[in-house]
Amino acid sequence: MWAFVIFVLLQPLLRQFILERLRQRKISQIERARGSRVILLVHREERLTLLGLPIVRYLDMNDSEEVMRAIQLTDPNVPLDVVLHTPGGLYLAATQIALALSGHKGKVTIFVPHYAMSGGTLIALAADEIVMCRHSVLGPLEPQVEGLPAVSLLRVIEQKPIAEIDDETLVLADIAQKALAQLEQTATQLLADRMDATRAAELAKTLTNGRWTHDYAITAAEARELGLPVKTEMPPEVLELLALYPQPIRGMPSVAYLPSPHSRNTK
Repeated sequence: MWAFVIFVLLQPLLRQFILERLRQRKISQIERARGSRVILLVHREERLTLLGLPIVRYLDMNDSEEVMRAIQLTDPNVPLDVVLHTPGGLYLAATQIALALSGHKGKVTIFVPHYAMSGGTLIALAADEIVMCRHSVLGPLEPQVEGLPAVSLLRVIEQKPIAEIDDETLVLADIAQKALAQLEQTATQLLADRMDATRAAELAKTLTNGRWTHDYAITAAEARELGLPVKTEMPPEVLELLALYPQPIRGMPSVAYLPSPHSRNTK
């Protein structure tokens, strides 16, 4: 009886240990095959261990510290392969990561198997090459101020008499104006390393001027049309690696299928 109880208690730890070993083996396999340093930046929804409550992870300063540490431990001439899967997060963290990647001498390839939104897109701008699946997406770079779109705040003060706008909105609009200018400048700086200055400035403005909603999906085809260095030959081993970072299951899964490749001749 006690042996069974101990086994049940240790099972999650054992499962996590095995999963971590599989991740390390897959990372090592990709690094040997590509002669690169592999860095993963993956944000999944997690659960609080005791309460079972869901928490959503975003880009934060710990992420920027860890990524910068990995880059510092890498020879400047060694290529970097970054697997990016994130809804975005703190722009300071995203900016630090993007600038660190941009300053790396070796080739920087960013793989986006599913999505890299907001701050994740800013990081992708630092890549020499962005590899996406056909249905992977990036997102606009429009900053949010207190949960409100910066561009929309500026339109409020443009369309209403100053006497009808409360002080808090005016302050937020001032912050929004600065945030837009700063983000456009950073995006231009990152893009200018890989295209001419005029085109870089135009693309940075397109990504930050609020023409889309914050969660608009920029597909691989549209990203290529915008001028980003996008390819769609996603290596299977990258998808296999991301699969080793599963989304925690809460109750009955909403999607089910047999996890094996199917061809027309499958019986």
